[in-house]
Amino acid sequence: MRVEYDVIIVGGGAAGFFTAINLAEHTPELRIAILERGKDVLSKVRVSGGGRCNVTHSEFIPNELTKNYPRGEKELKGPFHTFMTGDTMDWFDRRGVALKIEEDGRIFPVSDSSETIINCFLSETKRLGIKILTGHAVKHFDQIGEGWTIETSQGTFTATKLMIATGSNPKIWKILQDLGHKTIAAVPSLFTFNIKDSRIKALPGVVTNASVQVKNSKLSSEGPLLITHWGMSGPAILKLSAWGAIELNKNEYNFEIIVNWLQHYTQEEVLEMLKELKNQYPKQQLYTYAQFDLPKRLWQSLVLASGIQSDTRWADANKVQFRTLSEQLTRGIFKVNGKSTFKEEFVTAGGIDLKEVNFKTYESKKYQNLYFAGEVLNIDAITGGFNFQNAWTGAFIAAKAIASKE
Repeated sequence: MRVEYDVIIVGGGAAGFFTAINLAEHTPELRIAILERGKDVLSKVRVSGGGRCNVTHSEFIPNELTKNYPRGEKELKGPFHTFMTGDTMDWFDRRGVALKIEEDGRIFPVSDSSETIINCFLSETKRLGIKILTGHAVKHFDQIGEGWTIETSQGTFTATKLMIATGSNPKIWKILQDLGHKTIAAVPSLFTFNIKDSRIKALPGVVTNASVQVKNSKLSSEGPLLITHWGMSGPAILKLSAWGAIELNKNEYNFEIIVNWLQHYTQEEVLEMLKELKNQYPKQQLYTYAQFDLPKRLWQSLVLASGIQSDTRWADANKVQFRTLSEQLTRGIFKVNGKSTFKEEFVTAGGIDLKEVNFKTYESKKYQNLYFAGEVLNIDAITGGFNFQNAWTGAFIAAKAIASKE
């Protein structure tokens, strides 16, 4: 027995729910179902932002917003002129979800709980009569005429329109490949660096602004860098992992980074500053007081790594020690050996080739009435709410396009 719907959405995540809700509001007469393979829906929303749900980011200029997407920057310019950050905030506000902008630009619900977002989605789907079917792993889908047949682990469905919002699900990618869609292989994005190094071993929890570059590469980044028990994390590292997702994967996550703990100062500039400090504090021990606004423990570790004893006075430090210290401060080389997932937020680069999608409608260029939204597309962003904004934008535009066809 086949169950008929007007629109079936495969994937019970952020993009899937946003499509369903916006579509049902435009065209309440449509029979809409969300198929989710797991027991629960919106699981990624639940864990995002440390359980607080980083809904979007406070960048309100479309062309500036696109600069946070290593893959998808060009394609998102048009869509962001249709629906972006301010629209997202308004959307949630009109449904009674108050949002707040934090100092770093990230936007969260005032409640600081992802359950607020989940409850909003669930109450909206209930109000609009959208069917949520869990435990339905999609085995196959095929176009019959202008509509679609979808076979799942629990039965067969037909629909006039089909939306794929499954993120990086390899089984769905394989079905799309069999249909003739090109997919870019998935590689991890947004990950932290595993580094075993005596200079940072005793410094977990230390955070400071730094510039980071992958050695022998154009890949670079800057911002807060967090030292962890396993190596390095924080925005500077996560941005680098996103922009370098493909290159670092090719290197099998074995590479070297150059860290400038003073961000924009050169080694020569720092060398001159150290000489000035020597004249200023001749009797003071170098080790005791941190310089350049560095965290004290980090300064002391770099001093010792430069071959300077903890009781050495500024006046007694020699040229070789100063040169070594200036190098440690501005050009410290660290060996990366592996990666770790950033919290529970697993983001991938890869997905449907963007050339095969019409970004005015998010419809497939190969098949009529087949739509995509979210991470199933080869679009990914740095951390800070940008991946969710991509999901909201694509889902909203696709919903509008489907509704206009009806």
